[in-house]
Amino acid sequence: MMHILKRAGFAFAHLAKACNTSTSGLRCLRHLNEDARNRIRALKIGDKLHGYTVQRIDEVPDYYITAILLSHDKTGAQHLHAARDDDNNTFGVTFRTTPLDNTGVSHILEHTVLCGSEKYPVRDPFFKMLSRSMATFMNALTAYDWTMYPISSQNQQDFKNLMSIYLDAVFCPLLRELDFCQEGWRLEHTDLTNVSSPIVFKGVVYNEMKGVFSNSQNIYSQQALNSLLPSHTYGVVSGGDPAEIVNLTHEQLKKFHASHYHPSNAKFFTYGNFPLEEHLSLINQSLDKFDKINPSQLVPNEPRWKEPKTKTIYCPPDPLAADPEKQTTVSVSYLLSDITDVHESFIASVLGYLLTNGETSPFYRALLEPNIGSDFSPNTGCHEDTKEAVFSVGLANISPESVNEVLDIIEDTIDKIVREGFDKKKLDALLHRLELGMKHESSNFGLHLAMGLANVWNHEGDPITALQVGQIVQNFKESLKKNPKLLQQKVKEYLKDNKHKLTLIMQPDESYMEKNDLAEKERLNKFVSPLTDSDKENLLKRGQELELKQNAKEDISCLPSLKISDLSKTIKPEEIDIKEAGGSFIQVSVQPTNGVTYLRMASNLDGLPEDLMPYIPLFCQVITGIGADWHDYLWMSHQEELYTGGLLATPLVVPHHTDVGRMQRSVLLSSYCLEKNFDKMLDLWTLALNSPDFSDVNRISTLIRMAASDMAASLSDSGHQFAITNSAASLDKVSNVQETFFGISQVKTMKSVAEMSDLSDIIFKFQCIGDIVLDKTSFRISLNVTPKAIDRSIRGLRNFLGNLKGQADMSNIFPDIDQIEPASSKTHHELPFNVNYVAQSYPGVLYTHKDYTPLCVLSNLMTRKFLHREIREKGGAYGSGAQLDSGIFSFYSYRDPKSLETLEVFKNCVEWASKGEFTEQDVEEAKLGIFQKTDKPVPPSSRGKTQFIYDISDEMRQKNRDRLFRIKTEDLIRVSNTYLKAKKTLTGITFLGPSNPAIQGNKDWKVVKQHDVVPPAQE
Repeated sequence: MMHILKRAGFAFAHLAKACNTSTSGLRCLRHLNEDARNRIRALKIGDKLHGYTVQRIDEVPDYYITAILLSHDKTGAQHLHAARDDDNNTFGVTFRTTPLDNTGVSHILEHTVLCGSEKYPVRDPFFKMLSRSMATFMNALTAYDWTMYPISSQNQQDFKNLMSIYLDAVFCPLLRELDFCQEGWRLEHTDLTNVSSPIVFKGVVYNEMKGVFSNSQNIYSQQALNSLLPSHTYGVVSGGDPAEIVNLTHEQLKKFHASHYHPSNAKFFTYGNFPLEEHLSLINQSLDKFDKINPSQLVPNEPRWKEPKTKTIYCPPDPLAADPEKQTTVSVSYLLSDITDVHESFIASVLGYLLTNGETSPFYRALLEPNIGSDFSPNTGCHEDTKEAVFSVGLANISPESVNEVLDIIEDTIDKIVREGFDKKKLDALLHRLELGMKHESSNFGLHLAMGLANVWNHEGDPITALQVGQIVQNFKESLKKNPKLLQQKVKEYLKDNKHKLTLIMQPDESYMEKNDLAEKERLNKFVSPLTDSDKENLLKRGQELELKQNAKEDISCLPSLKISDLSKTIKPEEIDIKEAGGSFIQVSVQPTNGVTYLRMASNLDGLPEDLMPYIPLFCQVITGIGADWHDYLWMSHQEELYTGGLLATPLVVPHHTDVGRMQRSVLLSSYCLEKNFDKMLDLWTLALNSPDFSDVNRISTLIRMAASDMAASLSDSGHQFAITNSAASLDKVSNVQETFFGISQVKTMKSVAEMSDLSDIIFKFQCIGDIVLDKTSFRISLNVTPKAIDRSIRGLRNFLGNLKGQADMSNIFPDIDQIEPASSKTHHELPFNVNYVAQSYPGVLYTHKDYTPLCVLSNLMTRKFLHREIREKGGAYGSGAQLDSGIFSFYSYRDPKSLETLEVFKNCVEWASKGEFTEQDVEEAKLGIFQKTDKPVPPSSRGKTQFIYDISDEMRQKNRDRLFRIKTEDLIRVSNTYLKAKKTLTGITFLGPSNPAIQGNKDWKVVKQHDVVPPAQE
C-alpha cells in the first residue's frame, strides 16, 4: 500500500522502459504459443460474455498482444484484456479518485478498504494473503488522480483467490471506524492503562506522510505540482498533508468511497494467458448488484494563466549537503497538452527526453557542466501523470545568488533550440532507445503495462491506441518528415511562448524543523485541550478497544490459501555453460532474449589497498561517465545512446556461501544492446577500460557532486536500509565493507569529496583503483544471448579480452579476508526527519548452513505474525520486518514515530518466537512466503545471475528448497533461541532520525551529529 508522489510520464518512459517484450513466462518469440491470443481472435465486436459486450479487438504487434476492450452492460465498467503468451498474469482495478482537500482521503481509503470486507471480514486480509499466496506482485497504489489495486500471479487458482479478495475489498469494504483510526489517524494515550498519560497523534498514513515530507525533494515536487495546477485535484496533496490529515472524519471517508468506488467509475485490466471468460465471470458476480450511474469525477483542464508566476517555498537544511551555502533549488515548469492526444503526448515526451536526458542534452550541458549546482531539480523532465502534461527543468543545490543566473540559462537554452533545433544524432539515439526498450525484458510486464496505461485511460483516452507504439513512432517520423522544424516549433509553443509557467524557488530555513514541531504541538493541543475527563476516558476506552482488536486471534478460515503441497518440489534450473577465453571465464546462458544481448563483467578487488576501498562507489560513478582515449565524455555518451542501453559500473560485496573467512569484493560492469550492436558495445568497453581520461576535472567534479547529492537524498526514502547496514557494520567484515560501500559512511565520504576544491588527490586515487579494476586479472564474464548470436558473441569477447591490459589470472573470486573483532554497538545518527528508522542486527549464518533456511522462515514469520501487528497496527509506523541477508539477521522499522519502544518490540518478538507462540498454520504460511520469493519469475536477462554473482549453483538452491519443505515448528524455536536469545549474542543497533532526549548522555549510545562527522577514510 503506497502513495505515488511522482511517477514517470506515460509516453516515452512507458514505451521505452516499462513495457518490455520479453518476460519470465514468455517463450522465444519465434515459437510463440498463440492459444491465449487465438481465444480472443475467435470473438467479434458485439459478442456477449458474462454480462459484458465486446467493443473492440485489435492486434498489438509491438508487444505480441491481442487486445480486447469490453463494456459491462449493467454498470458501464470498462475492461481491457491483453492476451499474451505469458504465465505471469496480472489483474488490476483502477478508480478515478479526485480529492479536493489535503486530508489524504483517497490514500487513507486505499489502506482502509483492505482492512476487511463483507466476504472476508478479517482484520487485514491484504497482509494476511501475503503469506497465503504465491503472488509475484500484490499491492495498492494511490496516484494524484487514480487509485489502483493490482496483483500478479503465475498460479491460476491463486490468481482467482486474489481477484476475489480485491473485488470484495473495493466494492464491499467494511470501512470500520477502528480501521480508519489505525490506518489514517487517531488520538491515543501513550499508556493505554493510564488515562493521565500524554495523548499523541497516531496512524499509519499520518506517519507515512510525515516520512514522505522529511525529504526536501518530495516537498519540492509536491509544491511544484500544486502550484502549477491549483484549481482542482492537482492543487491538493492526494497522499495527505500531516497537518490536515487530522481533519478527516470517518464519515467523510465513507462518503468518498460511495462517490468514487463504483463500477461506473472503474477500469478493469487483465493480462496474460489465463482465460478471459473466467475473469469476466468472477468480476460480473461482484458488479451484478450495482446499477449504472454518472460518477461525475472527470478532471477539468486547468484554466490557462495570462502571465507567468513565481513562488518561494522553504525546506529543512541538509546537514549532509556538500556545500552548506548551496542548498537552494530553482526550476521552471510549463503546462503542456492533454495526455489523451497520444500523438501530441508522444511529441511532448520526445522533447522532454531530447532536452534533459543524457550528457549531450542541451539542458545538461547548459546547467550541469558549469557546476553551478549539483543536479537537476527533482521535478526535471516531461511528466504525464496529470491530465495535461508538465515539463520542468531546473537546478538543485545552488547558492541563492545563482537563481537568476540559472533562470537566464534556461531562457537562453530555449532560445537557442528554437533557432537551431536539435542535433539529428540525438534524435537517432532516441529512436534507438525506443527500439531497444521494446525488446528489453522486465520481470512483470503485465504490471508495468497496467501502470503505464493508467494515466491516459483514467482520463478517457484510448488505451489500445496508446499501446500501438510502432504506429505512434511511425506517425511521429512522418510528421517530422513533412515538417523538419516540428520540434523547434513545439519548443516555441510549449516553452518559449507559454504563459502558463511557474518559477519555483526552494530555500533552506534553519528553523524549519522547529516550526514544524511547534505547529504539530499546537495542532495536538487544539484537539486535546478541550477534552473533558469523560472525553479522555472515552478516548482511553477506544484505544483499549483497538488494541484488543489488534491482539485478538481471528478465524481466518474464510481466506483462501495455497498449500505447500501444491508447489513444485524442484527448482527451475538455470542452465549455463562455462567457456574460457584469454584466460578468463565466460559464463554463457542461452535465453530467448528477443534479439538483445546482456553482458556482465566482474573484476575482483583483491589486492586493492584498504585505504582506497571507500572510494570504489565514486569510482564506479565516474568511470562510465568520463571520456576515453582521445574521445571526450560527450562522444562516449552519444555512442552509448546510439548502440547500448548504457554502460554501468556498481560495487559488489558478497559473502561466500559457506566459508565465513572468504568474501568477494568486486566491481560489476554491465550493459546490454541489440545483437547487431554487440561489437560496438565491446569497443566502448575497451575504450573505457584501457584508456579512461581523468584529465577533465570539471566533468569529474560534476559526477561526484551528482552522486553525493543523489545518495544524501536517498536517506529519508531508504532510511531503513541505511539503518540495517549501519547496525550490522560492527558484527563482521562483510557487513563492515557493505557499510563502507553502501551505508551512511559512504554518504559522508561522498560529502567530504564533493566539498573538496582540489580533486587532484581523488583523481590519483581513481587512477590507482583503475590499475587494479580495469584489467583482465580475475576478470569473469557472463553472457545472456539467443542461440543464433552465441558464436559471434564469443568471438567478439575473445577479441575484446585480447585487447585488454593485464594478464588473466583465474584466482579465487572469494579470497580470504582479514576479520574484524566483532562487537556490539548502539548508534543514533541525528537527521532532520519527522520519523525514525530503527534497526537491530545479529550474526546469522551463510547460504549453505543448515540453519539458513529456518532463519529465513523465522524472519517471514516474525514479520507477518508479530512485527506487523505491534509496529504498524499498534505503533503507527509505515513498515517493519525481519530479514536474513549476507549472514546477518536484522529487525527494522520504517517511518516509525517511535525508537526505544520499537527495540522493546524486537525483544518481545524474540521472546514470542523462542517460546513457540505460533501455530503450525503460521509456519506453513511463513514457508509459503519464502517460496513466494524464491519462485518469482526470473527474466531471461537474469537467468544464471545467481551462479555468476554469488557462486550459488542449482544444486545448492535445490538443497535449500528441500530443507524448506521439511521445516517444522521446533526448528524455528531452536534457531530463535540459538541466534537471537543467547545471553552472549552480539547485536548492533542503529537509529536514524530526530534528536532523542531519552538517549542523550547515555554512555551506551554513540550519538552522531552530522556536522561533527569525519569520513572513515580520514579518521
